[in-house]
This record gives sequence, C-alpha cells and structure tokens, in this order.
Amino acid sequence: MDNVLNKPGAIHLNASEEAFFANLFEDLKTYDGDWSRQGFWAMTVYRFGRWRYTIRIAPVRKLFSLAYKILFKIVQVVAGLELPCEVRVGRNFRIDHSGGIVVSGFASFGDDCVLRNGVTVGLRRVDDPTAPRLGNNVDIGAGAKLLGNIKVGDNVVVGANAVVLEDVPSNSIAVGIPARIIPRKAND
Repeated sequence: MDNVLNKPGAIHLNASEEAFFANLFEDLKTYDGDWSRQGFWAMTVYRFGRWRYTIRIAPVRKLFSLAYKILFKIVQVVAGLELPCEVRVGRNFRIDHSGGIVVSGFASFGDDCVLRNGVTVGLRRVDDPTAPRLGNNVDIGAGAKLLGNIKVGDNVVVGANAVVLEDVPSNSIAVGIPARIIPRKAND
C-alpha cells in the first residue's frame, strides 16, 4: 500500500485513514479475497463505524455516523448479523456463516476468532452490562450462546448450541447446556 501512496499524484491519507484501509485489506485476506461474503460486509461496516470516531469536525462526524447507522441496519437485515462498532475485535476475525448472529457492544475478541450462524455473545442480564471477553483462537460453533461476565481463554472450541455461562480456561472445549468444560488433547 505504501508504494501506491508514495507515487506522484497519489491521494495522501492520514494515519487513521491508512489504518482503516489496512484493516479492510487484512479483513479481505481473512475472507480469501471474496468481498461478496456477508461476514466481510459486516467487518467493512464495523471498520467504518470505528473510523468515523476519528473525524474531528462534529457536523461531518454526525453525517458519517448517520451513514454508519444506515449501513449497520442494512447488514443487520440482509445478513442477519449484528456487530456494533463498540466491540473490540482482534486480527483475522471471521464470521463463517451469517444469520442470527448477535454480539453485544460490550464484548471483546482476541485474534483469530471464528463465529458461525446463530451465535450470541452478549449480556446475561440487562442490569449487568458486562459481556464475554474472548481470547485468541476461539472457535464458536453454530447456535452457541456465550452470556455474561465471563472470560474465555486462548485456543478454545465452543461446541454447536453450547450455552456458556462461566469462565472457560485456555486449551479447552465447551459443550452442552449448560456447557461442560473438557480439556483439549494435544492433537485437538
């Protein structure tokens, strides 16, 4: 990207714009260059939503905020996916299959996390606005629910339809309702 920006007559971007486009290109790589994937659409709107906070001129920021809200709603309706820009997301965050995915704005994800359809990562109670904090390399199966003030460690697999209501240590598998925690074997 630096070569393109340093050519004579090139558009010069500020640091926040460079970060925005660098993140988009990284997201596109995560989706194997397939811009038609609905997870990529959600990540694009997510990145746009975070970037708009860097705009210093209030009326312009408000205009971009309106655009973000419209784009967010379009992705929510078309892809069935709710990923607010307040969520903290690590690198290589991937939404494999969209539809019925809801993520609380209070949640956070480490690097290399994967979500599938029907996943909810959110609050356990309305009066307690704390959501799960996920580590690196967390793979969440279809229909799983992670709720409340819990911490999920690194290298965790959450099985399909599991309901996780308590902390999950690193190198574990969480399965069942409520989820049972099983240590992962070396080859898992």
